[in-house]
Amino acid sequence: MSDSLLRRKPIVPEPQDGHGLARTLGWPHLIALGVGAIVGTGILTLIGVGADKAGPAVIFAFGIAGLICACAALAYAEMATMIPASGSAYTYSYVVIGELIAWVVGWSLILEYSLVVSAVAVGWSGYAAPLLEAWAGVPMALMQGPELGGIVNLPAIAIIAVVAGLLLVGTRESATLNAILVVVKVIALVIFVAVALPAFNAANLEPFSPYGFAKHMGPDGVERGVMAAAAIIFFAFYGFDAIATAAEETKNPDRDLKIGIVGSMFVCVVIYIAVAVAAVGAIAYTRFANSPEPLALILRELGSPLAAQYLAVSAIIALPTVILAFFYGQSRIFFTMARDGLLPASLATLSSRGTPVRITIFTALVVAVLAGFIPLGELAALANAGTLAAFTAVSICMLIMRVRAPDAPRTFRAPMPWLIGTIAVLGCIYLFFSLPAQTQLWFLVWNVVGLGVYFLYARRNAVVG
Repeated sequence: MSDSLLRRKPIVPEPQDGHGLARTLGWPHLIALGVGAIVGTGILTLIGVGADKAGPAVIFAFGIAGLICACAALAYAEMATMIPASGSAYTYSYVVIGELIAWVVGWSLILEYSLVVSAVAVGWSGYAAPLLEAWAGVPMALMQGPELGGIVNLPAIAIIAVVAGLLLVGTRESATLNAILVVVKVIALVIFVAVALPAFNAANLEPFSPYGFAKHMGPDGVERGVMAAAAIIFFAFYGFDAIATAAEETKNPDRDLKIGIVGSMFVCVVIYIAVAVAAVGAIAYTRFANSPEPLALILRELGSPLAAQYLAVSAIIALPTVILAFFYGQSRIFFTMARDGLLPASLATLSSRGTPVRITIFTALVVAVLAGFIPLGELAALANAGTLAAFTAVSICMLIMRVRAPDAPRTFRAPMPWLIGTIAVLGCIYLFFSLPAQTQLWFLVWNVVGLGVYFLYARRNAVVG
């Protein structure tokens, strides 16, 4: 078995005898944690990208993406309670399926986390740029990438540098800060709905689905359709894994994890659909499609510049915490893969403050280049490809373990596992094939390179056992 491409790691038992984490979280904490992690660039910026691909039916796209993510989240929660170890989908795949699949999943997670940081930074810049132009006179050419007519997106690079600096000195988010920022973000979206909804005009919803349901190439060379939009909007629901990984700290995992995951996803789907309805009903979708700050633009168009400014400021304040969270995730994936011997151990070297300095600096350089020159839509699409691969693997792991070890201890069990798992797997696969063809090609190239790294280095140095 030691020479098999599918050799498996043993399940790491949950710490016992008081050595585990204190169980202090209830379901309200988990919902706040989930909403705080999920609400970000997806709704604040990608609604414009989604509207360009689906028209007013972007509302439907949010619902589809939310349903698939909710099913994947339940599978993730079950696996997190069975295998309470760092590494998330990579570790679950290593334990349940085997090393080669785990490598592909881990390699995909590296892609996901790197691109999420870049995409959120670009989304942050979309709201910061108009304020910097108005208040500091910074030329727009220095705040947009080449595809948008600029030279380089300096605000996106700058926020990545700031967050990387915070990580290098070991700064961590507190529960209080997270709660405050959740309130800031949700209030901003509530204000948007309160201002935009009274301007609702049913005529703006016609035709409701101008580009149809399935992905297809439009006459302008852009891939459109409800599923093409859902495949991008999927990005808006990232973050629920923060709940699943809190299993060991939850007072009543059987009850609270389910409420936390489903509750936060339900809250976010309701918020997102309300925002989408208000947005496409207030003005014609063509007026805000592909805008770097679509919600603020809509508020200005409706004659509410103060509300638009509050929304922009709240985005500037709150979005860096999303960057911070995914930077942490990136370091955990690198650390776990390096500990398993699949990547050089030196990559995960810790400083005296307990932070992985080398990999943080390396990641910051890579994501800064991506954020400086690549458009948001392309970054989000490629990040989604990596995430869809990971979510598919986690859902398959849950189903395999239901057959292989049906009586194994599970502090959380997904309801209707075969229905939930099937929806998650088939939904993720359908979303993957709804991504732009160029994105699928780049994802294939990334994994071909990854397999080269695996067979030339990782396989020979892997530590199993």
